[in-house]
Amino acid sequence: MHTMSGDSNLKTLLIGIDAACHRVLNPLFERGELPTLSSVFESGVSSPLESQIPPWTASAWPSLYTGMNPGKHGVFSFLSFDGYDWDVVNSTDVRERTLWGVLSHHGVSSVVVNVPVTHPPRPFDGALIPGYTAPENPECHPNGLLDDVRTEIGEYHVYPDTDDGELVDSYRACIRSRTAAFEYLVARFEPEFGFVQFQATDSVVHRRPGDQNAVRSVYGEVDKQVGELIATTDPDNVVIVSDHGIGPYDGYEFRVNDFLYDTGYVEFETDGRGMPSWGIARDSKLKKGEADTSLSQGLAEQFVASVASFGISSQSVGAALERIGILDPIAKHVPLMLVKAGENWVSLPRSEAYMRSRIELGVRINLEGRDPDGVVAQSEYESVRQRLIERLRSVRTPDGEFVFEEVRRREAYFHGPESDRAVDVVTIPSNFNHFLSAKHRGKQFGPPMEPWDHKLHGIIAAVGSDIQTGVTLEDPHLLDVAPTVLATLGIPMDERMDGESLSCVEPVGATTLSRFNGSPSVTTDDERIEDRLTDLGYLE
Repeated sequence: MHTMSGDSNLKTLLIGIDAACHRVLNPLFERGELPTLSSVFESGVSSPLESQIPPWTASAWPSLYTGMNPGKHGVFSFLSFDGYDWDVVNSTDVRERTLWGVLSHHGVSSVVVNVPVTHPPRPFDGALIPGYTAPENPECHPNGLLDDVRTEIGEYHVYPDTDDGELVDSYRACIRSRTAAFEYLVARFEPEFGFVQFQATDSVVHRRPGDQNAVRSVYGEVDKQVGELIATTDPDNVVIVSDHGIGPYDGYEFRVNDFLYDTGYVEFETDGRGMPSWGIARDSKLKKGEADTSLSQGLAEQFVASVASFGISSQSVGAALERIGILDPIAKHVPLMLVKAGENWVSLPRSEAYMRSRIELGVRINLEGRDPDGVVAQSEYESVRQRLIERLRSVRTPDGEFVFEEVRRREAYFHGPESDRAVDVVTIPSNFNHFLSAKHRGKQFGPPMEPWDHKLHGIIAAVGSDIQTGVTLEDPHLLDVAPTVLATLGIPMDERMDGESLSCVEPVGATTLSRFNGSPSVTTDDERIEDRLTDLGYLE
């Protein structure tokens, strides 16, 4: 393996630990299981870090590394939409400069490993291996880099290469490979800035909710590798961040499209022209990329579709299975086409408003002149939106508690040239304790699909020669990370950034950079990525 020789040029090392939060870290700190992370938290400055809305990986990391809200950079969920068509997001959906792009503009080189939504990579001074939402064998920068990395360190996977039986071991192998790749690239490119991200800390909770041994094993490996990174690259400053927190969902699953149907905003159909609203069950072959995914119907599918025409839909069957507690085991073995043939879909030409993706945290109005089958006139937009807000604010759980902490216009959370891509009404669950779903099951409430899911507050910790200790970080926000990192490198922030440098660093000021012109949009179109997102509960 290529090892570091002498002191590196690395001035600031940014380490991303997806979903890390005090709820998860504190018990491990108390047991002494994370000595490296404990040392950074204790010797430097640290604080909970407020995430953005929505607090999910695919939107939050671009907000962190651009310093701008989604209304400017354009990524609101794991999906991008063109009319009613969708695709998994990629770097061409990020319409602002990245942190390493700003540094490159100022003549500072970077090495970036495993950061989400960075494929395909943009040219800059340095090296990049993409992370989450990239294909398993992604393009890297410079071209051919991944072959060099694999030749140097051995196996390198973007995603764990195993089934559930060996999942934790595979996560740990992925974690170790991030360190090995980063060390090799730092030695080769001699950057001043480095950014490495660990995704397994989020994924293990989604895949193994409640399995404390799995969580301890994954976090223990991350702690070990963070220690290795600091020791071998010897950065002047270390900044550790997460994109959001994670925790138990003790409330209800609220099926927004069922509510919108009951209140007259949504109509459903079964002929496949609308937007799907029940979770896609994928059989084992499809998960391995072996199944036929064409839309042709066999006899079984034709039968299900025929039955659905009489009102017996997949949702009806799903609701019955849910009542007797065997929905999930059955769904795992139902072929995709059999489910899709009998689905109820949101009928777009007949619906005024609908939830299109649960992690957008909101409702989209089907607006005339903006949406292909828009039915709400522009002159009625605000009145329809206000009625939606009032009705959603009044929704209570079967226990009599309000479902939503906030129901507001999108302008309260998003501003910038990409804001039109956002939902029209933003819905924030109370304490992030209720699970929102776009599924149609014929009733509004049920048990949460995921017992653990994202919370609003992650963490930040920093230590180093340019980090002032003994100061209090006043309500730090995800958008403050990029300006703070730039300050440690003596680089002014872009004045279009929405955050500001934190009190633990000396401010450098701001400069004016032109907006990123953008790369030609490309599609992700990778069913294996969609499968992974479905398995983790991000796609329904």
